[in-house]
Amino acid sequence: MEPASLQNRIAAARERLDAHVREIVAWHFDPASGCPFWLDHAARLGWDPRREVQCYDDLDKFPPFQDEWLRGGPVRRWVPRALAGRPVTTFETGGTTGIPKSRVNIEDYRTDYELFSETLSDHYFPKGGDWLMLGPSGPRRLRLAIEHLAQHRGGISFGVDLDPRWVTKLIKTGRMDLMHEYKEHVIQQGLTILRAHPNIRCLFTTPKLLEALCEKISLVKAGIPGVFGGGTSMTAQFYRFACEELLEGGADWWKPDPNSIDGRKRAKIDFVPTYGNTLMGLATHKPFAPADRYSVIYHPPLPRAVIEVVDPSSTEQPQAWHIAPNGQTRGVRHRVVEYGQVGRVRLTTLTREFFMPRFLERDEAVRHPPCEAYPWDGAGDVRPFSGFATPLIEGVY
Repeated sequence: MEPASLQNRIAAARERLDAHVREIVAWHFDPASGCPFWLDHAARLGWDPRREVQCYDDLDKFPPFQDEWLRGGPVRRWVPRALAGRPVTTFETGGTTGIPKSRVNIEDYRTDYELFSETLSDHYFPKGGDWLMLGPSGPRRLRLAIEHLAQHRGGISFGVDLDPRWVTKLIKTGRMDLMHEYKEHVIQQGLTILRAHPNIRCLFTTPKLLEALCEKISLVKAGIPGVFGGGTSMTAQFYRFACEELLEGGADWWKPDPNSIDGRKRAKIDFVPTYGNTLMGLATHKPFAPADRYSVIYHPPLPRAVIEVVDPSSTEQPQAWHIAPNGQTRGVRHRVVEYGQVGRVRLTTLTREFFMPRFLERDEAVRHPPCEAYPWDGAGDVRPFSGFATPLIEGVY
């Protein structure tokens, strides 16, 4: 694509994002439609977000979003008044120690995965094919999300129980034999399902579980042409190992092949890495390019969510004209790092069900420029944030 054309698409995406920000802020701070949390928060700001937030950059006027706001109840304070009476689902994230963060969902997880479905190849992820979901279940949204993805594409989802909090506890206490036994238990359940249901054509799993599964079975011989995976242990080294070895693609798996069914790859299996969580939704990966050297580069589902890579140690107060006289509601601006530099992932979620501006995630990444498929910034080589005093444990992820 010509640079000028890409620049036009970048500008159009930014205009769409700014318009979406105005719509979402107006919704969440309108007494008729907003949720109790944000309406109460607005009363203490000293300024009206509906008037003063006119673009994405204006979200710097808000104080940083605190994850403690999502820990504990009453969880209904997050339900927008305009959606009162609708069936509400609560999904959790974290919770290995202390109270987990909770997010209410009504339709967001369905919308997120329907949008993601549009990025999947019908050849590798065939419509009507069933799915095996081999990943964290319990109070997380992933199980229901994969189930909806399968249903949306005309299939049925089969899953296993997996409690990552228990795995993390085993690792922390040094009971590695029990951790490996539990992982083997999960893999054996997956193998039993695969043998019993020959229409399973698609798989979701995590990097470590994918490796463990492929030690037991050939996914090519099992008739699975599409694998969708997630987790911050999705390194460049693992991506290459999975494509060339685990999924039996060989070194030339990525090359164009005019004799293939869709002319897209010679791969027998399409491997689709993703980066997502309960608070954001789902970021899809940039199409593979040899120049990226197997870095897995994710682009968020703009305008529903934005991820930026920022320097968390570089903060400044935004312009003071919008700040209340009592000085209690100052926002903070983190400097976005240069392309190719590492910083902490900052997430903003913008849906009618959930508004979360400027939240510093527990991950760090490399900032990447817009590309042809996604004309907005991406984040690559995502891994746990190195600035934490205590390293995060990923367990079976």
